[in-house]
Amino acid sequence: MVTFVQIHAVPQWQGALTERASLLPASCCALAELAADVLGAPVREIEVATGGGDCGNGIANRDVLIHNLNAQRQALAETHEPVLTIGGDCGVELAPLETARQRYGDGLTALWFDAHVDLNTPRTSPSGAFHGMVLRAALGDGDDVLVADPALSKWRVLLAGARTLDAAEQELIPHIQPDPTLRLRNVDLCAPENVGYALEMLQAHEVYLHIDLDVLDPTEFDGLNCPEPGGITVGELADSIRALADGDPTFKGRPWPVVAVGVTECTTTDPVELRTLVPILEAIGAALA
Repeated sequence: MVTFVQIHAVPQWQGALTERASLLPASCCALAELAADVLGAPVREIEVATGGGDCGNGIANRDVLIHNLNAQRQALAETHEPVLTIGGDCGVELAPLETARQRYGDGLTALWFDAHVDLNTPRTSPSGAFHGMVLRAALGDGDDVLVADPALSKWRVLLAGARTLDAAEQELIPHIQPDPTLRLRNVDLCAPENVGYALEMLQAHEVYLHIDLDVLDPTEFDGLNCPEPGGITVGELADSIRALADGDPTFKGRPWPVVAVGVTECTTTDPVELRTLVPILEAIGAALA
């Protein structure tokens, strides 16, 4: 049991403009309850706005998202244990990424398990949905208010499982291929099974682990906000996370200190379907421990 971890449930939907977005709040709370049972950790539900807002500066529901961000910042400032953030949409990752960067400095690396790379800005986003901008915002690019302060250092982002990119993101990442040694402009890309090797190449120190559940193949788990074919299995994801805790046997066997985790974009409350994710939650517990 990982009793020294606190779970923050952030039932935000306003960063997603999808058909399933309305399912995110209840699904967030159901997944947080399951995580609490698996990890033996307490849950703190962050009070976020329930309604929508106007589009401002190219971001849908901007004023609501700012309110939610400040609520998360306050809760994180009051928390000294490692935090497992459960969303809600991917926009909930901005505050914990920012907090981890404040606490651990330039060596913090974001390991981003996601079908999408979330590297748009308000100017380039085709939808205005903030969940597609959050990683770019964590790098300090985008809206003056909805950005991390301090930002993640450049070269401190590793993408794993990405397979769907918008045109502007393609420009940022000019060569998409599963090569763990590939050096990109601001981020690196690797196959999920090679994360340990790639972290070593980045000379990472602490790791922030982000898991958008759409990194999974929809045939493995259907409760996804933005399902994309060609994803990985639950077992493959769990093995990749456990390699962070146990050390990658293919490269020096070095463990990586995971200081915080985020899990986002779940859209089911079905307890049977949710239990499909138990191996991932157990692996998260091992990584945080």
